[in-house]
Amino acid sequence: MTAVAARRSVMTLFSDPQSLYSHRVRMVLAEKNVTCDIVDVDPLNLPEDVMDLNPYGTVPTLVDRDLALYDSRIICEYLDERFPHPPLLPVDPVSRASARLYMFRVENDWYGLVDQILGGGKAATKARKELREGLTAAAPVLAHKPFFMSDEFTLVDASIAPLLWRLPALGVELTGTAAKQVNTYAGGLFTRNGFIASLTEEEREMRR
Repeated sequence: MTAVAARRSVMTLFSDPQSLYSHRVRMVLAEKNVTCDIVDVDPLNLPEDVMDLNPYGTVPTLVDRDLALYDSRIICEYLDERFPHPPLLPVDPVSRASARLYMFRVENDWYGLVDQILGGGKAATKARKELREGLTAAAPVLAHKPFFMSDEFTLVDASIAPLLWRLPALGVELTGTAAKQVNTYAGGLFTRNGFIASLTEEEREMRR
């Protein structure tokens, strides 16, 4: 693993151009304005480098000198600590722990449903309903402040934005007040330079 990583002098992200897991890492890189070689890969046909670096054979996989990381939340937190400006997690321990818990819930409760929708079949129909209901319940919280429970953009927002961007492609449509609240929050994220820079061509096509 070290030998493979050593061949790369620039930070490298192996990324699935359609995956929301990879997308949130790309958004953090863009928000931090980090110079990184982003290598788009097919998750079903991964290059040998990824297989050598990551025992799970998954993307995103980040390589920084002799370090290889392969969980999107761990990668995002590493980038926030490695490049501390602008900070994307609160400074105090209580708020920091709360933000981490929110990220866990976004991934556990919502990302899992996206995976089921992409899998198709009866499970996809049920997952769409659950995701719609979950977002409807969360809409007042999303609308409460400019960013999620915060006046500043955080890693939580970087986790939610890729999911909201994919809603039309996933066939998930919100209605009424919830739609307005979620769209207002999402609009503030989608117009950020970091979000725009993070989009791959495949992700742009999701909204065309």
